[in-house]
Amino acid sequence: MSITIHDLAARKISGPPITMLTAYDYPTALALDESGIDVLLVGDSVGTNVLGYESEQQVTVEDMVHHTKAVRRGVRNAFVLSDLPYASYETPGQAIKTAQRLREAGADGVKVEGAIPDVIRAIKQLGIPICNHLGMMPQTLANAAVQGKTFLAAKVLVEQCLESEAAGSDMFVLELIPRQLAKIVTEQVNIPTIGIGAGPYATGQVLVINDIVGITRKAVRHTARYAEFAADLRAAAAKYKEVVQHGNFPKPSNSVSMDAHELALLQEWLTTK
Repeated sequence: MSITIHDLAARKISGPPITMLTAYDYPTALALDESGIDVLLVGDSVGTNVLGYESEQQVTVEDMVHHTKAVRRGVRNAFVLSDLPYASYETPGQAIKTAQRLREAGADGVKVEGAIPDVIRAIKQLGIPICNHLGMMPQTLANAAVQGKTFLAAKVLVEQCLESEAAGSDMFVLELIPRQLAKIVTEQVNIPTIGIGAGPYATGQVLVINDIVGITRKAVRHTARYAEFAADLRAAAAKYKEVVQHGNFPKPSNSVSMDAHELALLQEWLTTK
């Protein structure tokens, strides 16, 4: 049975912690869904992790629609959450159009950066669950630095969360904030909080799939690595090159043989044509 926003809301009270990972394509979505991950985030991080863009600001609505459709095809149970990309929700009207596009592409909910009550209310009027991304916001902050370390900065973030919840937010992603602040926010709001680089006190955790399987080469403090996919991929490609160039692939078992009689007819035809 598909996970709903109501199921996720209940996890804040009853647990266990919500698990969220990014997904950008069908085979990854299929594997993550089968592994029981609760939420698949079609993040605008697709730009830097898959599309070769220099920043999330280059990601377009068409990019997000394309990848949301691919992820949706691989999901039966998980909640699919898609990012509204940079500059696609600058007004409530624009936000509505973008959110509708992503819902039509298969998103169960959408995510926006910042505390923007008018946009939140507009999207909620469509009946689309909405998640706010606060703290370090990749679309607008060039440097991935911890946010909310001072009293004033922490106070602003708490106020933003309360304001966003009042406007109708269903969930928060809290990125790169002190773990004590994530705990305070989680205690102050009635909706789930999902941490990334925000410590253990949030309702759940999210990471980028490329980081945890070893595709990303740069080490990041707030993530963890559970596989070395890039190294295995390079090794597999090198092995393939070796066996092809040495004549060890393909073997007879890797292809089919033509019936002897049919082959004889073909050879006879070639000699007479």
